[in-house]
Amino acid sequence: MKYSTRLSDAVHILIFIHQSDSDTITSADIAKSIQTNPSYVRQIMAQLKAAGILLSSRGQATPQLAKPAPEITLLEVYKAVEKEKPLLHLDTHTNPECGVGVNIQLALADFYTQIQKGAEHSMQEITLQDIIEAYLKRIAQL
Repeated sequence: MKYSTRLSDAVHILIFIHQSDSDTITSADIAKSIQTNPSYVRQIMAQLKAAGILLSSRGQATPQLAKPAPEITLLEVYKAVEKEKPLLHLDTHTNPECGVGVNIQLALADFYTQIQKGAEHSMQEITLQDIIEAYLKRIAQL
C-alpha cells in the first residue's frame, strides 16, 4: 500500500522557499531537493497558492509565503494538499460474509474519527515557524 507524502513535501517546499537566499526559485530547484519531478512540485505549489499559503505568479520563479511562518499551521497545509482525506483508512474490501470482517471496520470507525480529531487539534497548534526552528536546530547540531 502506498502512503501519501504530500504533507511532508508541501512543508519541504514551504521551508525551501522560506530559507532560500536566491531571488529566483524554480520548481526544478525544489524538485531536486525533494527528489521528484517539477510538475509534482508545481501541483503542490498550486494547491498551496489556492489555500492562500503561497504567493506565486505563472512563469515567474519568485514564490514566497503569503503570510508569516508563525501564522501558517500544519493543519492548514494538510488541508491544502490532502483536502478532507483522513489520516487513517478503513479496509472496505473485507469479506462481507465474515462477522469480524464487517464489524471490525465499524468498530474502528469511531476510534479513527477520534484519532483524526486529536491529530487535527495537534496540527492546529504546530506552525511552520515551529518546524523551521526544529529544522534550524538540527542543522546547528551537524
